[in-house]
Amino acid sequence: MAPPAARAEVAEAIAEDAARFPLGVARGQVAGTYIVAESEDGLVIVDQHAAHERLVLERLRAAGASEAMTAAQALLLPEVVDLDEPACDRLEDKAADLARYGLALERFGPAAMLVRAVPSALGRGDVQALVRDVADDLALNGDALLLGERLEHVLATMACHGSVRAGRALSVAEMNALLREMERTPRSGQCNHGRPTWVKLAHGDIEKLFGRK
Repeated sequence: MAPPAARAEVAEAIAEDAARFPLGVARGQVAGTYIVAESEDGLVIVDQHAAHERLVLERLRAAGASEAMTAAQALLLPEVVDLDEPACDRLEDKAADLARYGLALERFGPAAMLVRAVPSALGRGDVQALVRDVADDLALNGDALLLGERLEHVLATMACHGSVRAGRALSVAEMNALLREMERTPRSGQCNHGRPTWVKLAHGDIEKLFGRK
């Protein structure tokens, strides 16, 4: 049996200004998936993938609302994605809408799309998988996809590809940066699928677990 995957920081005294940080200061990572942070009044456990997925979704929403093409990150070498013709037709038809969010596509022959840029909020990811999943969303939701709530299917798909994966080791600086961004971001307490991104155990709750109260 493999040993438990966990990392911890030296248990230094919590900073005097910790009250400014509702989600606390990172103390370690469990199973390459959960960030454990110490706050002024307890312990906070964060699902790093779910939390970062929400942060990326909110960045994409903000980029789309501003209608700024600065949201796009040009690829050094444009990438060709092979798809069937109907999928290419759907992507080509919605190319202008997708470009608002930084995904720049153009037709490349009858059964392929050329990707020139991806949303900068996603960083480096699997371009092939991203385009295929967006094409699947278009096939499932049709012409209504980029209207109202249907747009969330595309943005959530993009956000998933741009988020920190479960199982990835994070440095303490990365963990704390994620916590600080969560504190600044609306709706960061809930993932894109409606589940909580973090839970807190107050000092009183911990004492009860150990029979101290």
